[in-house]
Amino acid sequence: MATDRLISAQATPQEEQINWALRPTDISSYVGQSELIERLRIAIAAAKQRSEPMEHVLLHGPPGLGKTTLAHVLATEMGSGVTATSGPSLARGTDLVTALQRLNQGDVLFIDEIHRLPIAVEEFIYPAMEDFRIDLTLDSGLSARTVQIKCKPFTLIGATTRAGLLSSPLRSRFGIVHHLRYYTREELLLILSRSAGLLNMGALPAPAATMIADRSRGTPRIANRLLRRVRDFAQVRHKGVVNADVVEAALSLEGVDSLGLDELDRKYLRTIAGTYRCGPVGLEAIAATMNEDSGTLEDVVEPFLLQIGFLARTRRGRALTRAAANHLGITFIDPDADPAKSTSLFND
Repeated sequence: MATDRLISAQATPQEEQINWALRPTDISSYVGQSELIERLRIAIAAAKQRSEPMEHVLLHGPPGLGKTTLAHVLATEMGSGVTATSGPSLARGTDLVTALQRLNQGDVLFIDEIHRLPIAVEEFIYPAMEDFRIDLTLDSGLSARTVQIKCKPFTLIGATTRAGLLSSPLRSRFGIVHHLRYYTREELLLILSRSAGLLNMGALPAPAATMIADRSRGTPRIANRLLRRVRDFAQVRHKGVVNADVVEAALSLEGVDSLGLDELDRKYLRTIAGTYRCGPVGLEAIAATMNEDSGTLEDVVEPFLLQIGFLARTRRGRALTRAAANHLGITFIDPDADPAKSTSLFND
């Protein structure tokens, strides 16, 4: 499936267990997101001086950039425990009450995919965030009454890939709101160097590390995933020796090209180029042609293609850019030009 592909930023349950060994445990070893880290250092220091829990934090951005890792790092820096859950898991208000009652003074409650919290659960979380209390309504109608349950002061850290789906009342209750950006090559090189040491691979040659970083789509999770595939390939085929040629062979075997595109990305682009003459074309038409789910294409494939300028979203639909055509080695057809002027989609 598309969501299981090598360069997907989503983590599988099995991979999540492996990733824990590679994740930083304190803020000093966290790489990247320098603006956010500076803000968090100040917030942590101030909260410690006042002996109070840190303000509630909302982290949003694409998957694989370190939102879950940051939640555990913050808990470590505050010297508190962390309880992790997700929006879909909190189906009823009682689920949230149970999670809050387990927290000790100053603990962190981490809610992943917080945009998927049911509305009924949101109503419970508002007083908990502001006044550290839970309002339970007993009975109904004229006999209805509200019982207040105190919970210990805590810090809520919410993570989401779809910040626009959060309700305004919930979003406004977070003291620190930050969008996580994609990582630069230099930051990914630092992450790969650290991960290689933890995987007992030794020091990576600079050309090999740069090649992995350039194909990681600016995402640490993908960088670590590619590194593990290179390690396996080198162990089996090259006696554990890792160099630029080994990396090229390993990632070519996985279908990942020089820009980090895989076969699904290329199939998407070639569908627009070959069937729809470089577009514009609607997403549903592309999905039907590829026999893929449109939601998968929109959430998994398109973001990176938009980021690198290979895809344009117009009022009339999706269209290929000249850069994408050049990368694929096909003739670019200007959607505003006369289609009859182009006789061949692919170069000889």
